[in-house]
Amino acid sequence: MSLFRSTVLTVANNRVVSSFVQKYGMRMGATRFVAGETLAQCVEAVKEINQDGLVVTLDHLGESVASREEALEATQAAIYIFDAIEESGVDSNVSVKLTQLGLDIDHQFCLENMDRIAAKAKETNNFVRIDMEDTPRLPITLDIFNQLVDKYGKDHIGLVIQTYLYRSEQDVLDLGKKNVNLRIVKGAYKEPSNVAFPNKKDTDDNYIKLVQTHLRNGCYTAIATHDEKIIDELKIWLKANQIPNDLFEFQMLYGVRNGLQRQLVSEGYKVRVYTPYGKDWYAYYSRRIAESPANALFILKNFFKK
Repeated sequence: MSLFRSTVLTVANNRVVSSFVQKYGMRMGATRFVAGETLAQCVEAVKEINQDGLVVTLDHLGESVASREEALEATQAAIYIFDAIEESGVDSNVSVKLTQLGLDIDHQFCLENMDRIAAKAKETNNFVRIDMEDTPRLPITLDIFNQLVDKYGKDHIGLVIQTYLYRSEQDVLDLGKKNVNLRIVKGAYKEPSNVAFPNKKDTDDNYIKLVQTHLRNGCYTAIATHDEKIIDELKIWLKANQIPNDLFEFQMLYGVRNGLQRQLVSEGYKVRVYTPYGKDWYAYYSRRIAESPANALFILKNFFKK
């Protein structure tokens, strides 16, 4: 992990800093990365994204709820997203985090909540992806996912794999046996060097390797990165290996590399935009700042604008 990223993530956990950012965040540029605080606001943003030929995955922000009531509210919020997608006709699926559904409260309770969401995805002929969180929660996340993909099928539920983890190569091989839909990301959490590559080059090399592995196994792969060097290298590999365009998509975050997103669409690739909304946006926002000094500079410039 870079010194910049490590410092930002550490500072973000400071109570004074978090209180300040939550008060002034929207003024400081959070709207660049968060498509509104309500589902209605977000749907309007998705309509505009769709008009540019991009598809979407919607995420109601929130992590690590403290009560069953909060977890049930988050579960219902995810279910409402599927209804909003149907009613509005936008081209989108849904992403969720298990800590928001009560993972840290009770594993069985979380499984029941995630089961309701997966059932709704199947009922509406849509798709839900379980986001991967930090490594202490990884084994139970895999367990819940495996139970639900067996029940509802790979067309309705998928998972995220983080390439900065040493174990991810084996996880991709194991999941490939089920032909599941994976989103491959580098990883955005602060992890120790005994479980994650400390060197960016190793993470990048593993990223390319795992994308290629999953595609070679004939499995649908979401290539989730803003790294143009990696994208260009994979585009060459995809064409050389005659990987059909309907076996993969590129994914990027709302508000990040908008020009590149549209360039890829113009080249005939499917591009999905991870589009978050909600009032509990602070943790997500902090990780976006930590990813890039340019993001931090953008925030500072916006703070001093009238």
